[in-house]
Amino acid sequence: MKAINYIFLSVATCFTLNSCELLQPDDIINPNVDENTFLNSANAMQAWVNGANSSFAESIGSYCELMEIMSDNYFNNYSQSSKVFDIPKILYTDLDVTNLQRYIGTMRESADYGINVVAPVDAKTTKSDLFNLYYIKAYAYILAGEYFRALPDTDGGDVKTWDEQLKTAVEVLDKALEYVETDEDKAFIHTLKARVYYRLGDKQNAVNESQTALSFSGDFVKQVQFDGVNDVLNSIQTATWGTWFQPLPRLDFLDPKYFKLTSTEERPINIGKAEEDYLILAEAALSDNDIDGAKGYMKQLLTLVKSRPIQTDLNDQLEGRFNGGYKHYPNSSEYVVAASEGEEYRSGLVLDRQAPHLISVPYISGTSVSEEMINKTSGVDETLELLYLMRQEIFFAEGRRVADLGIKLPVCEVEAANTPSAQLYMEALIPSFIPLNQGMDDFTMDETTKKVTIRYNMNKIIVENKSSEYVVPFFN
Repeated sequence: MKAINYIFLSVATCFTLNSCELLQPDDIINPNVDENTFLNSANAMQAWVNGANSSFAESIGSYCELMEIMSDNYFNNYSQSSKVFDIPKILYTDLDVTNLQRYIGTMRESADYGINVVAPVDAKTTKSDLFNLYYIKAYAYILAGEYFRALPDTDGGDVKTWDEQLKTAVEVLDKALEYVETDEDKAFIHTLKARVYYRLGDKQNAVNESQTALSFSGDFVKQVQFDGVNDVLNSIQTATWGTWFQPLPRLDFLDPKYFKLTSTEERPINIGKAEEDYLILAEAALSDNDIDGAKGYMKQLLTLVKSRPIQTDLNDQLEGRFNGGYKHYPNSSEYVVAASEGEEYRSGLVLDRQAPHLISVPYISGTSVSEEMINKTSGVDETLELLYLMRQEIFFAEGRRVADLGIKLPVCEVEAANTPSAQLYMEALIPSFIPLNQGMDDFTMDETTKKVTIRYNMNKIIVENKSSEYVVPFFN
């Protein structure tokens, strides 16, 4: 069955983006299995769903890997991943941009094939199968809307802008709801709808969907699974459990979110969780100048985060926070960290990883924010900055930060060459307030005083630019 899955996963991939010739169907030749044979085989839908899930997992892992270094969360301290996204320098000619676009097309087209072709001929197709494919399809539109300026939304079609992609995501999510079977999955879909409405700046619908999600489950987590035995690998785990990527020092306590307890373990990635609903509700309250209401949601959020599991006694002694990379990072709890020049130095953000120390790391959600910090904030901007720190920490290593920074990718080179409507979107969107030349990753470290000072507090910068069209959707 594994061979069948991979063969037809490849077939699904061939359908993707053929308008720009990113993939050529003729490149895949299998004399033993053709489409009719597959469709008439036993358990065709189950094989297809398994393949679609494997492709989805690998795509999400790659998105997390590349989006994390594009943000201020991680720095690529070696060269095994993108050498330019850290700058950030995002060119439509970059192969990584092409691959990220290809992943979206693969998700969308493989889901559509399962829904429209496989399901009608396989009587064993279940509601769960269709739910699975619909949320993969919806997630493709979400990624397209959050990370790209514009993309085709059909095979060979004209490009649609990011907001059009998100509006289509809502339609697909509504279809997914027709096949949902558990309260946790209802919460998941309504949270994704809230996420989409949030990014569109539709406050009322975002609030409604968040409240609906929490009415079904106040602590759900939806994850994409990997399989180390069968080589379905989590690429961000490879980058962060190893020494490729180094976290911004104020986020050191959250790393590594993806660890290995056995040689074949591949950790799952969160693609939906109840924390998002509380974050949306708090931000909506702040946009209405309801500071007390926002703090109430932030405290409920804090209670949820505190209830999440923590991996204890984790051996990360080989990390070293340097190991021959480009720059040294703090590697001892003696270090205190300031979010930028002139701000308070905070302890507890950098862990002791050297022998004989073992570390404890949250792997669903974690935050350095305390109830005392929430109580001490005053005014909308100060509270909003703290809320965005919570967003950064809670979504750490999940690929979400780039959207909060307002950065969007261009269409890829082959799309631009083959689709006239794509030529308007050949340049990345990098808001003017985003520091360039690796500024978001920059910090100074005094090894005598054990003080680390980050150059730019990006949460403060986000709030300072909340009236722009690029960030903090409920305020612009």
